[in-house]
Amino acid sequence: MISINQPLPTFNLTGVISANPTNAFIQLTDQDYADQWKVIFFWPKDFTFVCPTEIVGFGKLHAEFLKRNTQILGASTDSEYVHLAWREHNAQLTHSPFPWLADIKKTFATELGILDEQAGVAHRATLIVSPDNLIKHISINESKVGRNPAEILRIIDALQTDELCPCEWQPGEETLTA
Repeated sequence: MISINQPLPTFNLTGVISANPTNAFIQLTDQDYADQWKVIFFWPKDFTFVCPTEIVGFGKLHAEFLKRNTQILGASTDSEYVHLAWREHNAQLTHSPFPWLADIKKTFATELGILDEQAGVAHRATLIVSPDNLIKHISINESKVGRNPAEILRIIDALQTDELCPCEWQPGEETLTA
């Protein structure tokens, strides 16, 4: 698996940005969103049960991530057409405010080391990437357990201080001195 402070692997994937087939697809690369933090979160499969709760959760905090100069990118190993169909058929997902990457060849998940080869899908993985495309956080949840977008936001706040932040640190609290 890729590690902290390693560069984000290069990628060029189709992203789905709406439920309208006429303008749903865009190409996205590792060079997009330059000078921004990025949260890339993978879910195992579209049309499942835990995954939409996470997509909705990240969507609810989207404005807070933007305030922190952070772009959210969702991803799975499903195709862009499956992503589009899911957005079209699930009212909670129709207006998701961030792109969903289609890693159908599984190359990005493989390069990140988050592909569950036995299941043939990505693990429920979250990466936080700095503006200079270095990985600053990686977490993987068991597929049955959803992640906490508010905790990812807290980690971004801590990383952006560039200070020592104690356990359960919250913005506005004192940081540590060495």
